[in-house]
Amino acid sequence: MKKPCLVIMAAGMGSRYGGLKQIDSVDEEGHIMIDFSIYDAICAGFEKIVFIIKKEIEKDFKETIGDRISKIVEVEYVYQETLELPAGYQVPVGRTKPWGTGHAIWCCREKIQAPFAVINADDYYGSRAFSMIYQALEQQVEKDTHSYHMVGYVLENTLTEHGSVSRGVCEVSNDSKLIGIVERTKIEKHEEAAAYSLDGGSTWEELAADSTVSMNLWGFNPSIMEELETAFVRFLEEEVPSNPQKSEFFLPTVVQQLLEQGKAEVQVHKSQDRWFGVTYKEDKDKVVEAIKELKKRKVYPQHLWQK
Repeated sequence: MKKPCLVIMAAGMGSRYGGLKQIDSVDEEGHIMIDFSIYDAICAGFEKIVFIIKKEIEKDFKETIGDRISKIVEVEYVYQETLELPAGYQVPVGRTKPWGTGHAIWCCREKIQAPFAVINADDYYGSRAFSMIYQALEQQVEKDTHSYHMVGYVLENTLTEHGSVSRGVCEVSNDSKLIGIVERTKIEKHEEAAAYSLDGGSTWEELAADSTVSMNLWGFNPSIMEELETAFVRFLEEEVPSNPQKSEFFLPTVVQQLLEQGKAEVQVHKSQDRWFGVTYKEDKDKVVEAIKELKKRKVYPQHLWQK
């Protein structure tokens, strides 16, 4: 079986940060968030990275990230564009919003011939998470084509003080199998608890602080690509007509559909690491302090890429 590779969803980086050249470093050495995930992934055993980006940020992305990483590990690029659709389908008039995380992975269908892990570009996952997902993929029995993996986090470890976050809220069995997952796009910290809203914040439903949530760290076989295409066509036909400008094709939603159909099994590997990321500009100070503490504890060297 071919060695697992890592897929990094980075198509939204330019829009979130106002241009890649404006991405702030998170330490005195000039590293940015994505550097730490890539470092952890390489230490875990990954030897190939597929970056999902937008064509419009290609030049800046390569100058800021890709060119230096390609000197250390094999790198490929996939372009997530709104116009990339199955044959016979068209973008609704006026639609500019990206199609979502499920579409991002579907765009990789011609590049992926081996088991692969998926992460967001701007989240911190912790070194243990990459070791767990790599080992799970490496030990995967080839015939188990619909046996997938997910690293789950404790909800209270993934919240920011400065606004809402999107998380896949999970139901997990006693033997660590994923029973169900629901994408919640507006979760906030409410004093010592957490809550989510389905109506923009008018009303809230409480969530247990120790709930298991997905941070989009998945492990798949290439078999997921065919399932993604089937689900994407269904999404385009059933959901887009009623919400042509804003409907999103979420990766966790596809996983949930496969679970309901009895077509997939997902092993959940639980992490106790604390998430951090620059979801809001106010988050940066905490991120800088967290990185400084991790370096103090020798989790990371001062210079990640210095030989």
